[in-house]
Amino acid sequence: MWIMVRLAGESISLCRSEAAITRASMSLFLVLGSFFLALPSLQAERPALPAGVIDTQRAEDRPLPPLEALKRMTVPHGFQVTLFAGEPDVLQPIAFEFDDRGRLWVVECFSYPEWKTRSDRILIFTDTDGDGRFDERKVFWDQGERLTGIQLGFGGVWVTSAPNLLFIPDANGDDVPDGAPVIVLDGWTLQAGHNTVNGLTWGPDGWLFGRHGITAPSLVGKPGTPDDQRTRLSCSIWRYHPSRKVFEAVTHGTTNPWGLDFDDFGQPFFSNNVIGHLWHVIPGAHYQRMFGEDFNPCIYELMEACSDHLHWTGSDWRLARGGKENDPLGGGHSHAGARIYLGDNWPGDYRGALFMVNLHGNRVLYDRLERKGSGYVGRHGGAFLLANDPWFRGVTISYGPDGGMFVSDWNDLGECHDTDGSYRSSGRIYKITYGRAKPGGQFDLAKLTDAELVQLQLHRNDWQVRHARRLLAERAAAGKLNAEVPGKLAGILKENPDVTRKLRALWALHVTGGLNGPLLTSLLDHPSEHVRWWAIQLLCEGQTAPPIQVEPPVLRKFEQLARADRSPLVRLALASALQRLRLEDRWPIVTALLGHAEDARDQNLPLMLWYAIEPMVPADRARALQLLGQCRIPLVRQFISRRLAAN
Repeated sequence: MWIMVRLAGESISLCRSEAAITRASMSLFLVLGSFFLALPSLQAERPALPAGVIDTQRAEDRPLPPLEALKRMTVPHGFQVTLFAGEPDVLQPIAFEFDDRGRLWVVECFSYPEWKTRSDRILIFTDTDGDGRFDERKVFWDQGERLTGIQLGFGGVWVTSAPNLLFIPDANGDDVPDGAPVIVLDGWTLQAGHNTVNGLTWGPDGWLFGRHGITAPSLVGKPGTPDDQRTRLSCSIWRYHPSRKVFEAVTHGTTNPWGLDFDDFGQPFFSNNVIGHLWHVIPGAHYQRMFGEDFNPCIYELMEACSDHLHWTGSDWRLARGGKENDPLGGGHSHAGARIYLGDNWPGDYRGALFMVNLHGNRVLYDRLERKGSGYVGRHGGAFLLANDPWFRGVTISYGPDGGMFVSDWNDLGECHDTDGSYRSSGRIYKITYGRAKPGGQFDLAKLTDAELVQLQLHRNDWQVRHARRLLAERAAAGKLNAEVPGKLAGILKENPDVTRKLRALWALHVTGGLNGPLLTSLLDHPSEHVRWWAIQLLCEGQTAPPIQVEPPVLRKFEQLARADRSPLVRLALASALQRLRLEDRWPIVTALLGHAEDARDQNLPLMLWYAIEPMVPADRARALQLLGQCRIPLVRQFISRRLAAN
């Protein structure tokens, strides 16, 4: 006979024969015993914690066992959730990232909120058979402190560890650090609490992007850099180039960004807390702040979130924690983990939607991104996953090599301020798939040829695209890229009819050094507004921090676009790029852009233009006065007059 037992999603097959049945009965007894010991009424002892780490939550407060919490979750019809990992195998997961083999690298943060212990860890989980549960676990590093973000590439592991951005070398990929962590940048404040530096994401432009909250400012630079040469940051999005070693702020403002991702056209968005949950990252933007003033007192007005709704009532945020009043709106004011689904497992209706965790609502929400004017608007999509568990505290979301979406659960009754103590002894990572995802199995993109990595730029799952692009960038930086790669990528850029594939080829050419000025300049006439956007941005990259010098023919072309391009997105690209140019090179472009009366009510253009113009006014008052007579955007005209008077 055959005996089949299925417990908590795990199948155990017991073979026939009398002896086998006897052995199977003993196995079944042991399995059932373990199962019943896991019930809430008979919980086992808490997992062993690293030295110096203790639970400070009330003793009577205990979370549901991982499998019981899994049963309570609800997702749309056709989707399924599996427990990829749970305590004692993972505790306090604050961030995770995939390597080129599809393995999940997880940061366990035990040092929050006191930031005193040196016990944070980086773990590696492998799902060898693609069943949605890990099969292998190893510890990569266990001497971390204040770890809040992780990314992999260029021969090692990058982690945010205030006051530092660290690089842990592992050039041979044996999962053992080659040496002590290298301090790449330092100067991030230790006074920011839960607003600390966090998160690392590779952008399509080859830069490493991160985030910073509002509580206390930082002065960031390479170790040994004098204070007057460092970059001042408060709440912001920033980026660092791994080969050029350049660091810069991308945007300023909001409250506590925690989650950032790029859409199919390379436009970045981030999730935030309290004053708006969704923001379009426009380089050079100054966004509304929860409190305090922008570093520049002459900014005068700050930009709003791009979402058209809130997930809470909008009353005093301190009174909006929990409670049922926020349920119909989305749960509350605290958000993390922004990720735009561009995988290949979920139904097409979800492609391009931005997912985020709502901490107070114990759920995963999503917004739909739509073009509006020069930018985007986020429309409320609704709740995607309801944990139905007050302990659920999602932090990070990301889809993997098979298109399944992973969600980490910090798992604690405390909210973002952790006012009632911390429970260190739990943590979960869930995987959400539509039906059964294709088994991942064993693979390693790093073993593919350059030609195969180029071909992956056409893959439907952007996970494959991004990892392949970064590997091409690494090989180019090491001088090991096949000479045929630029031609193959240029062929995709020229011949592929899909704009998103053209952009992928463009980005890959850029990160591998395969672009030149004439090619980029020719793309300023491309039919797609998205290609023109990126041509403008990449022409203003430069090899150092701004201001940069752009060739006169390119400046003249920028002026022509500013005057005649019908796309407000392209005009926004120009307004953004102006801040990277020398002041003397901005005047003709600014003059042309200020002639568009139709942009007066745009959600981005008036203020982005003003941010570029502001330093020009005191530099040349006479020319600024002339600009007043040519300006057809009232808000900018008002601010020029105000700046002249203030000066």
